[in-house]
Amino acid sequence: ALRSDLQVPILVVQHLAPEFILGLAEWLNLTSALRVQVAEDGERLEPGVVYLAPDQRHLGVAPSHAILLSEDPPIDGFRPSGTFLFESVAKVYGPAGAALIMTGMGRDGVAGLRTLRQAGGHVIAQDEESSVVFGMPSEAIAAGYADRVLPLLQIPGYLDTLLNGRGQRR
Repeated sequence: ALRSDLQVPILVVQHLAPEFILGLAEWLNLTSALRVQVAEDGERLEPGVVYLAPDQRHLGVAPSHAILLSEDPPIDGFRPSGTFLFESVAKVYGPAGAALIMTGMGRDGVAGLRTLRQAGGHVIAQDEESSVVFGMPSEAIAAGYADRVLPLLQIPGYLDTLLNGRGQRR
């Protein structure tokens, strides 16, 4: 439901079985107004493009505002890891960075959200009622890192306001 005129890139870490990410990108391209692709190391970030972490590589942002892929060891058992992504966003974008943590099991990403919040970034968490598995958002909320907790269907409108500057943060 995100609009095609999104003014920022979106980077996504999704925990999937190996070799499913390309199929996910293809399916999302059929259902989204945004272009969706598997991220490639060194690729310059473009507004309105969704970059998915490839199999078994951490996804992040380099200081040059390009895709950074890493084969560093898993973080808390995950590669790709939300923590790796959120920490890189904090380093590169500081208070202009934003993160969304959605349904999922465990704590992946929570340590990275701490870093992003310390840098002044904004964090949104999916609410319990609309989450299939409330683990990751619950951990972020319990740690005090979520600026907003929203149901799934309200997230696109809020992101449009936050990222495209339409209106004020609520």
